[in-house]
Amino acid sequence: MKKIAFFDTKPYDKTFFDEANKTFGFDIRYFKEHLNENTAELTAGFDAVCAFVNDTLNSTVIGHLHKHGVELVVLRCAGYNHVDLTAAYKHVHVLRVPRYSPYSVAEHAMALLLTLNRKTHRAYYRTRDGNFSINGLMGFDLHGKTAGVIGTGKIGQCLISILKGCGMRILAHDPYPNETYAKEAGITYTDLPTLYRESDIISLHCPLTPETHYMINADAIGKMKDGVLLINTGRGQLINTRALINGLKKGRIGGAGLDVYEEEAEYFFEDFSNSAISDDVLARLMTFPNVLITSHQAFFTREALQNIATTTLRNADDFFNDRILQNEICYRCGGECVKPLKKRCF
Repeated sequence: MKKIAFFDTKPYDKTFFDEANKTFGFDIRYFKEHLNENTAELTAGFDAVCAFVNDTLNSTVIGHLHKHGVELVVLRCAGYNHVDLTAAYKHVHVLRVPRYSPYSVAEHAMALLLTLNRKTHRAYYRTRDGNFSINGLMGFDLHGKTAGVIGTGKIGQCLISILKGCGMRILAHDPYPNETYAKEAGITYTDLPTLYRESDIISLHCPLTPETHYMINADAIGKMKDGVLLINTGRGQLINTRALINGLKKGRIGGAGLDVYEEEAEYFFEDFSNSAISDDVLARLMTFPNVLITSHQAFFTREALQNIATTTLRNADDFFNDRILQNEICYRCGGECVKPLKKRCF
């Protein structure tokens, strides 16, 4: 029976993975701790490691895994920007969950947009305090407005369907535009300056790469409409937070709905209700009444967690049984490697 060390465990992780594991029969040891340089020694005696978005898989950690004979890292997430693939090359194999539920993320992006626009989060606290004034809670009709969607993969396409249902005009940007989809969906691909200039709402659904790192910076914000609403359910480092704060202070940004933050690893998924927030940038961001922050919960639906657990364990089962690997992150390909284990790009 293969042994998996499972890091950054939350109660819901154990619930869904224990249920999915009834099919696969792995010996899973759950650790509450994050995987990092201080906890990598816990992997001794295990065949595989299961990691999440805020675990650290740098060269030092991967060196520990290799020393302990760990052959496999299964990520229970889509993104892998926290993995040093160069260090992993020829040492450990890394598989991910590229698709779990695009609806969950798209619907959360829409929830952020609607809440931010109509200020329902502020209205909730007012009425609980007996304050039924609606001064300062005015929003705007989405119908007839322009939404800019950056990234038109499965999640971006799901959000576009929702936005079109609200009667919005859609501008899209993607380095690999899908013109067939654009024609079928009735949307227009455009360059980023045009999208920034014409969009009333901008939503980010692209991966974090060297090209997209800090793509929302002072220059980009300077090209946007005054009062634009910015939504990010992608990766925190798509946005330069200090530039965002300056844009909010100057009124260039009308509001921001953020499910991710560039330095979230220390805070997100943890309870700091009895502690001070030592991150001054995050603390400043949270002072704005027109900023709505959620703790990387866009994926957090029953359907998504079921898919994540099943796909993660199936990835491990495929690896240990020398089957075709559907979701291996290939050092050479930069994406999934769909070759049999013994013929993979490594």
